[in-house]
Amino acid sequence: MSDLPPPAPVVTAFGKPGPLAAYRGRVARGLLDEDPEQLRAAARLDELWQALSQRADTPGSRLSRLLGRRPRQALPRGVYLVGAVGRGKSMLMDLFFDQASMLPKRRIHFHRFMQEVHARVHRLKRAQPDLADPIPPLADAVAAEAALLCFDEFQVNDIADAMILGRLFDALFARGVVIVATSNTLPEQLFQNRPGSDAFKPFIARIREELDTVPLDSPRDYRRGQLRGLPTWHVPADDRAERALDDAFGRLTGGEPPHAEALEVMGRRLAVPVACAEAARFDFDALCAQALGAGDYLALATRFPSLVIDGIPRLGPENFDLARRFIVLVDALYEARTKLVASAADQPDRIYRRGEGAEAFERTASRLEEMQTEAYLALPHLG
Repeated sequence: MSDLPPPAPVVTAFGKPGPLAAYRGRVARGLLDEDPEQLRAAARLDELWQALSQRADTPGSRLSRLLGRRPRQALPRGVYLVGAVGRGKSMLMDLFFDQASMLPKRRIHFHRFMQEVHARVHRLKRAQPDLADPIPPLADAVAAEAALLCFDEFQVNDIADAMILGRLFDALFARGVVIVATSNTLPEQLFQNRPGSDAFKPFIARIREELDTVPLDSPRDYRRGQLRGLPTWHVPADDRAERALDDAFGRLTGGEPPHAEALEVMGRRLAVPVACAEAARFDFDALCAQALGAGDYLALATRFPSLVIDGIPRLGPENFDLARRFIVLVDALYEARTKLVASAADQPDRIYRRGEGAEAFERTASRLEEMQTEAYLALPHLG
């Protein structure tokens, strides 16, 4: 058991109990196994939550003044959660994010955020050809949208990202934005041993100045054990299969209430109606009967370690467009090592047996069979 005392029942005017109490509540309900490393991280996130709550509860104050333009020293330090895959970083950040209802906020995969940043810089330069520096108006826009930014999978591999990050984050911190991030990489190892890494060091120093690095060193990989030993392909797609998918989704999300989410894909918004930190759920038609393409499926595969799909039908030449999209979807999931749980009208090698496209579907059926194996389920997600 933990060496931390039970938390005081802190509840703000916003009616939330805080991430530490939420974590303990999940443990008490049997949704999580108590992990000392996760508990310590939840306690640090709870400190940040309380600091933000106290500011938001100040009588006569406006959030724009409290969190937008306050002196830097009056704002709380953010949190940088770092650890190996499957240690619960995203789950803890999402607990914090769900409880932080006291201010405008946004949770986004860091790779997607940087795609947005480059697209917005391009639009600013196109709209204002004489604009000497797009960073201040960009930071104004980002800070106006969210006083709390939660980044999942913080990683810097692109020189274009590295060139812009330092000045952008300086500007965001100056505007009072609080940042929480998860990463597999320590701050001092970001962009390490790459061309231009010396120029990136001031940004690393800024991250360490503004955010507390909180390691999650648990020896257990929770993500790998969620589906191992359980069937992931359910035939036929009946009420029994739906109950099995409900149970699998609950395991994948730790019982976290699902929410709607939207992913940015090449300037468009891809709606995800049922999502949690670790998984999303769709009906087959919502994924393959719509005008979606490889970019959309790649965004889903990299954002979510697991995907649950209801009602995969038999396919054939009469609905080849659906089959073609399903082939592209499975390829994206397979390459990202995303785990798939599905209900279907038949086994993978019987989904598409004849006519145009049947040969192309053979590889998809083979991949679907492999994705049910213990070896595949043990692979780390490559999001």
